[in-house]
Amino acid sequence: MRPDSTDNFARGTEQFNRRQFFESHETWEEVWLRAPEPDKTFLQGIIQVAAAFHHYTRGNCAGAESLMRAGLNKLEKFQEGYRGLRLEVFRVAVRECLAMLTKGQSPTGEMLPRIETAE
Repeated sequence: MRPDSTDNFARGTEQFNRRQFFESHETWEEVWLRAPEPDKTFLQGIIQVAAAFHHYTRGNCAGAESLMRAGLNKLEKFQEGYRGLRLEVFRVAVRECLAMLTKGQSPTGEMLPRIETAE
């Protein structure tokens, strides 16, 4: 992985954790465009999750639910610690938000997932 892609991935993660979902999507897309597999699929999954939360914050719950499901399906293929992340913690939080949306409920701000590094 090139250093600029590592920097952009980290920047996208910081943006996501600041709830700048659209910006994180855009930042990660720059990395995704040049990424080989299997990283390309991982990035597509995390981009879809970011886009889902962007839609959610805009009131488009149907779009959020669809993108969240698609992103999770991709992320489920990766093991804990992929790219140095606590991936299962992230997936659990996304699954919980998806379950709420499916029931017609709205996740609150503190329920929205964060991306943590595995240490």
